[in-house]
Amino acid sequence: MASSKVLIIVGDATETLDTMYPYYRLIESGFQPVVAAPEKRRYQMVLHEIKPGWTITKEWEGYAIEADVAFKDIAEDEYAGIFFSGGRAPEYIRYDKDLVRITRHFFAANKPIASVCHGVEIPAYADCVKGRRMATVPKCRFDLEICGGIFVNEPCVIDSNLVSGRTFHDNGHYVAPWIQLLETARSLSH
Repeated sequence: MASSKVLIIVGDATETLDTMYPYYRLIESGFQPVVAAPEKRRYQMVLHEIKPGWTITKEWEGYAIEADVAFKDIAEDEYAGIFFSGGRAPEYIRYDKDLVRITRHFFAANKPIASVCHGVEIPAYADCVKGRRMATVPKCRFDLEICGGIFVNEPCVIDSNLVSGRTFHDNGHYVAPWIQLLETARSLSH
């Protein structure tokens, strides 16, 4: 029987809406979201938005979230899927060797994967995006393309087991198709 546990990857300055919307959608669909981070502790999330008249993102503190497990303690076979949240966290946590190991597992095992906004920086660094079509925030297009990925400026991009959106504004477009992949995998294992 397949696991109902799904990893949500966070760190300090993870974007609040990027994280909480899929977190609660997983619960609604009968999955157990497991928040994973560099250490098992409380993390401060942020709100990211481009204010009218601004050309760059403004950041405010959002809610905090408790990590259930540290990357080093994850046995990736126990999880049905993975979600790479956005915000500034991916820029820093992508270098964690255990997160790289975990990321590569989900791509190699063809398990359901979702990514939003800066989340792309993690699979890009882990060398998992070559030839893969993905949405991300336009300012991360370089990170994706320099690592061999294909940037698509759409609210939902599905490339086999990989579902992605640009920002939290796309939550209503890409999260449901990712959860459908998780549900299909779960039904095939029964």
